[in-house]
Amino acid sequence: MKFRYIVTLCALCALCLCIIQPALAATGHDNATDYYNLGEISISAGQYDKAVEYFDSALAENTTLLGLSDALMYLYKDKAGALTDLGRYDEALKTVDAGLIQFKNNSGLWNNKGYVFYKMGRYSDAIDAYDHAVTIDPSYVKGWINKGNALVGAGRYQDAADAFNKALTLDPGNKDATDGLAQAQKGGASSFSSTTIALILIAIIVAGGAVWYVKFRRPETKEQSEKKSRENKK
Repeated sequence: MKFRYIVTLCALCALCLCIIQPALAATGHDNATDYYNLGEISISAGQYDKAVEYFDSALAENTTLLGLSDALMYLYKDKAGALTDLGRYDEALKTVDAGLIQFKNNSGLWNNKGYVFYKMGRYSDAIDAYDHAVTIDPSYVKGWINKGNALVGAGRYQDAADAFNKALTLDPGNKDATDGLAQAQKGGASSFSSTTIALILIAIIVAGGAVWYVKFRRPETKEQSEKKSRENKK
């Protein structure tokens, strides 16, 4: 009888251990939520190292409650952003990719992936990521602006201007889009001027070479040779 009592007690304890964390999550007081909130507070204070530590602690806990809202997505998104600001780009990419496994159609995560690539100077990869973001959400103003910035970085000024104009269509007067458009137009004009100057220089060089060849290198005609011979005889 005593043995059966002990077995029953152990079974109850095991059951409690299995359900206590989900139960805490359901009440909104689980450790993952607490760590997530501390991470967000740290980001607001500009303490990115601390924020990453808190986000890691949150991910190490049961994320049931976080998964029931947007919090888990923001955890991956904000952790990737913090790592990017710290210059830890490889870790940031791993974080955002882990988030995209669960939230593959989230424009914010694709935008953050683009930002990581942009900071790394990988403009083509950044453009691809931003394309995903604005394809998922065509009204995503920030995504269009960031795509424009990446296109400027890649030297694709006309495409950049198109992206900034799209952002301004969605949000007229947006300062970032207006400044970006001005930069794209300036870059396009500069590129055009440089190309024009280069073509003029090439034309001058070719013309000069042609004159030099005609005057000094072109073989003499028979008439020229005979004329020179007569002049020498005189």
